[in-house]
Amino acid sequence: MGVKHFIGKVGLKVGGWTDVYEVPADLGNAVCIVAPHTAVADFFVGLNFYWSHGIKFKVMIKKEFFKPVLGWILKKVGGIPVNRGHRNYLVEQMTEMFSQNHDTHLIICPEGTRKKVRQWKRGFYLIAYGANVPILLGFIDYKKKRCGVEKVFYPTGDYEKDLAEIWEYYKSIKVMGKHPEQFNLYDEYERE
Repeated sequence: MGVKHFIGKVGLKVGGWTDVYEVPADLGNAVCIVAPHTAVADFFVGLNFYWSHGIKFKVMIKKEFFKPVLGWILKKVGGIPVNRGHRNYLVEQMTEMFSQNHDTHLIICPEGTRKKVRQWKRGFYLIAYGANVPILLGFIDYKKKRCGVEKVFYPTGDYEKDLAEIWEYYKSIKVMGKHPEQFNLYDEYERE
């Protein structure tokens, strides 16, 4: 057992978290979306989860967090700074990242922020479809203290249909964020 594996296991246990990982062993690269995302604490739950399972990962984080020292730490744990305000060819960059890495999960919070949003960003879908990798439906449920991945979703290219199916999955497992009022899943939402 490596140090990260040990830290991840202990971190989940101390936090009272139960984790589940139901993904085929030979899955390869994947985009893992995580919802809800309502608190900075979600990062640490996810970090412990991935370390405890020994899964290679990269995680997209807004560039404002990449200040001296903290930015270095975030990059060391797999953080990729994202400038959400400009056209930055992120889909192409992440597709290239997958071609250079194997058995790696790219973690994305499709809400794009910890605040309540009316719609999810579609970048996670474009990256998965463009790179021809599945989407793992990850969750963090503060009510039941459960986190993990229970479903693998293969994008078809029909964004509207696929997004509706993804949302139905999250509704069916009734996840609750640390700040439930910040998660829009149960309200009416508008598609882009």
